[in-house]
Amino acid sequence: MTTPPYIGRFAPSPTGPLHFGSLVAALASYLDARAAGGRWHLRIDDVDSGRSRAEYAAEIPRTLEVLGLHWDGPIQSQDNRREIYQTALEKLIAAEQAFPCGCTRRELEGARRGPAGVIYPGYCRDGLPPGRSARSWRFAVDDHTLGFRDRCAGQQTINPKDAIGDFIIRRADGLHAYHLAMVLDDAALGVTDVVRGADLLPATAPQILLQRALDLPTPGYLHIPVARDNEGRKLSKTNHAPAIDPHAANTLLCNALIHLQHPPPDELQKAPADELLAWAVSHWQPQRLSASMPL
Repeated sequence: MTTPPYIGRFAPSPTGPLHFGSLVAALASYLDARAAGGRWHLRIDDVDSGRSRAEYAAEIPRTLEVLGLHWDGPIQSQDNRREIYQTALEKLIAAEQAFPCGCTRRELEGARRGPAGVIYPGYCRDGLPPGRSARSWRFAVDDHTLGFRDRCAGQQTINPKDAIGDFIIRRADGLHAYHLAMVLDDAALGVTDVVRGADLLPATAPQILLQRALDLPTPGYLHIPVARDNEGRKLSKTNHAPAIDPHAANTLLCNALIHLQHPPPDELQKAPADELLAWAVSHWQPQRLSASMPL
């Protein structure tokens, strides 16, 4: 049995400009793909139309190009794939793997919390209560143990029903949820390896459940340690991480490589981005992350 060629991707949300944390994720996924002789795709995760902005969807690719992070093929977008998401939802409903939920966010405030947030208590799992109408759709999670191996975090074992619960796959506003869109989009690209921040490690179990339910392949995973600010908070748009200046490409790439435990040699500290990236590809050793960095 031959191993399929490596296909990776970077999938930023256009809800703000790229910041240093997103650059680290982009660089790690790029290096992992290129070091394996594989393809690297770009997807603009604009499934959340209420928060996505066209100016950021245009700015993000321009910034990546200035940094020398050139992708393969056309940019994948989610906005034009909504019918595909709905078809998959209907397949899950027909297989009785999804159910309507009438619960509001306020009604779930007192529920247990797990690594992925609120653990759904199952109020609507056996049918909507009298007088309630469907607000969202949830995936029905079975009671079993799921295991997968992450190339940085190691072997992961979880009971998704106990730790996550029945998660949303179509939101109350009618938009399809991140988990459903992501697994369908990755399958469409033929993604074999997902490289992303460790903050998304809890998202892996529900995504594997959806892959299995929809007969989609499960890629390999590498969750990298996230970049943090001086107060220890993850750099993110929510925490108002500042936008990067693409004109400082060399400094940004050097700092990202240092974060990824691949400090470049002194003679490359002022080299053009393409030269610095060529060195990084040839020296990429992701095992350095798990050996030396906490998630």
